[in-house]
Amino acid sequence: MLDTYDIRTADMPGEMQILLEQYPRDSWEAHPGFTEKTRHWLGAHLMFRRLARLVRSDAESYLEKDLSPDEYAARLSYYGNALVGNLHGHHGWEDHSYFPELSAADSRFDAGLKVLEKDHADLDLVLDQYTRTANRVIKLIQLDEAQARSEVGSLRDTSEAIEAFLKRHLSDEEDLAVPIILHHRLRG
Repeated sequence: MLDTYDIRTADMPGEMQILLEQYPRDSWEAHPGFTEKTRHWLGAHLMFRRLARLVRSDAESYLEKDLSPDEYAARLSYYGNALVGNLHGHHGWEDHSYFPELSAADSRFDAGLKVLEKDHADLDLVLDQYTRTANRVIKLIQLDEAQARSEVGSLRDTSEAIEAFLKRHLSDEEDLAVPIILHHRLRG
């Protein structure tokens, strides 16, 4: 299922990592430019990773009959909506506010920001498929639980794709953005 979607597997170009060499991940917390706003942004990324893992594991639990149909439908509705809605809002804010701020501070990294913006567009396609399938599953659980169970396999695969996508994208985004923030003392 992962090959169904355009998930970038290539590393960011080396020239996009020059500040990361100067500000490695393990030094971020101690840097005086590491503010609460940056901590909050990274916290949102952690939440996305957790939600993606949760919707995938819930699908697996349902398929293994460890969750009742009604419990799974409720969890899918709540956590699936939280994942999709928050990702859309977060990425919209990044594309229209955060990335332009980073570009204005250091345009050397515009090529990397364009890669991340393309990731957002590609992820939107995966999220759309997830939403359509999740809505169908929720309806089918009430109408034809056996058919719903067969659809959840596809939903589980799409959840796995979201998880893989976020693993690559969020790490690259953090490795590009946080060093720019620290170097230029942004978001104080």
